[in-house]
This record gives sequence, C-alpha cells and structure tokens, in this order.
Amino acid sequence: MTIEFPPVEAPSESARLEAVARHAALTKPVGSLGRLEDLGAWVAACQGQCPPRPFTRPRVLVFAGDHGVARHGVSAYPSEVTGQMVANFLTGGAAVNVLANVAGATVRVVDVAVDSDTAVGDDKIRRSSGSIDREDALTQDETERAIELGRRLADDEVDGGADLLIAGDMGIGNTTPAAVLVAALTGTEPVAAVGRGTGVDDNGWMRKTAAIRDALRRARPHTGDPVRLLAVASGADIAAMAGFLAQAAVRRTPVVLDGVVSGAAAVVAEELAPGAREWWVAGHRSAEPAHAIALGHLGLEPLLDFGMRLGEGSGAVAALPLVVMATRVLAEMATFDGAGVAGPA
Repeated sequence: MTIEFPPVEAPSESARLEAVARHAALTKPVGSLGRLEDLGAWVAACQGQCPPRPFTRPRVLVFAGDHGVARHGVSAYPSEVTGQMVANFLTGGAAVNVLANVAGATVRVVDVAVDSDTAVGDDKIRRSSGSIDREDALTQDETERAIELGRRLADDEVDGGADLLIAGDMGIGNTTPAAVLVAALTGTEPVAAVGRGTGVDDNGWMRKTAAIRDALRRARPHTGDPVRLLAVASGADIAAMAGFLAQAAVRRTPVVLDGVVSGAAAVVAEELAPGAREWWVAGHRSAEPAHAIALGHLGLEPLLDFGMRLGEGSGAVAALPLVVMATRVLAEMATFDGAGVAGPA
C-alpha cells in the first residue's frame, strides 16, 4: 500500500475577504471584537461563503491506544487506565463528555491500539505499540493501515454530516511519542520538548527525557518520510489521528486542534498533506512544552491558554464556543444600515 493524499485546496480567499468587509459594516468599531473577527473570517473561508453557516454537528473523535514505552516509568498512571477510560467515555463520565455536552458537540471513541478488549474494538490495529526508545512503534503495514483508518473515519464523519471536527486522544504514555515526533520534525533537543504528561515526579521526568532522547536518535534519520517516521516513533493511535487530520483538510472540513498529541499528529499530517494546516485552528496551548513548539512550527496561535494538559480533546472543546460565537456574529449581527445606526464618521 502506498499512502498518498490528493492536493489540499486552500480555504476560500474571496469568502474571507467578504467576511472582513462584512465586519466593517457590522454595528461595532472595526477590530473591536479582536480575534473573534479573524476566527469568523476563517470559518467563512473554510465554508466558502459569507455569512457563514452556524455549525450544526461538531464532532469529537477520541483516538485511544496504548504505548509500550509506558512500561518504563514515563507516566504517573498504569497502562490499564487506557482501557478503563474508554469505558468511561462510553458512559459519558470523562471530562470531554461533560465539556462537549456544554459546547453542543458529540463524542465518539475509537479503540486503535488499546492493550485490552474494549466495547469499541472493531477498528483496532494492534494491541499497544512498540517501546519507541528501543524498537519501532509499528510495522510498515500497521502504520499504513492506521493512516487509512484515520482517513476512513474522517470520511465517515463528514459524509454523516459533521461540519467541524476535533481529534482527541487517550493513551497512557502518549505524550512521549508526541514529544519525539515534534522534536524530530522541528529540530528540537529532547530536554526542550519533554513535559510532565500525567504528572510524573522528577525521577519519572528523567526517565521520560532519556526515553525521548533514545527514541529521537532512532527517529531523526526518517524525518523526510512521514509514514516511516510514524512507524518508528509514534503509535497506531497517533498515526490514525494524522490520517484523520490530513483527510479532514482534503474534505474541506474545519478542525479545532487539541493539545500536544493532537499537535504532534498535526505536524505529521502537514507533511502527509501539505497545506492541511490552513483548515485547522488551535483550540488551546497545552502546558506540555512540545505543544508550543508544534504550534509555532505550524504557524497557529492558540485561542486559549488555560494551562490544560488533559488531552481527550478537552482543550479544543473548551475553545469550541468561541468558534461558534465568531461564526454567529458574522451571521446574525446587524449592520449599520440595517439597524439604522450611524457608522464611523
């Protein structure tokens, strides 16, 4: 199998300019809503029309998978938590479920590589992934199947009516491969990319730094081949997420990115499908150092900076109401002429 994405078409520049012009006609000083104005213009560009349509089906997909590197003390939680949290998502008990209910989104969890049986295991690529500090995460075939799974999931959601997508993550140990991918593709040293993840202590942080150092040594020769890089240094869940983000851009569907795992998948997805970044907005800046590096590499400025580092799509969902408000301002706010209000002198 050869992984190849079609060219990504850019969001509509004419619709963006129409949005900018419409903001100048609304009953407010130009620029007075700050980044909400830019955000609304981005939505209009993604939809190819101004005023933009209010979103009717925002959708969160949580990619779940275990990572072999978690066996070596890089996380504060044991690996069995991944499978337990999948069950928690299904019963609506996770943070992202609560936040999504408030924000008007729905949540779907996909078991890509959980190291246990789950109720959503039909798409499982494998159980866990290799410990990337000493072996490849995936075989080439597994990597390609994971990317294709992500593509299919994006197609399924868009064909099912989703008009805005969020990729969340669940996997003990997944911030370690995320840091490796970001460091590899941005030329960052390990110590600058490593974070506390689930809240490891100082000894855990040192183990995690060593694991990232060793994995990065294995990953760097493959930075020119994103599929091979995913095989060496990611995990089936992250590879699937990269395929999902790339295909969302191919399908001209806006995405709100979440934290460091989502950011790492996005950095790789931009390599798979150049130009995909134009279809993404950064929901927040994670407390994980690698996330700020990833956003800088992608040229994305986060909407929120709340010190969040949970994953699950939680930071992106927290920012979703801002995207909705920016869209509805353009669609519903009165113009000076329509409201009989005098414009600027």
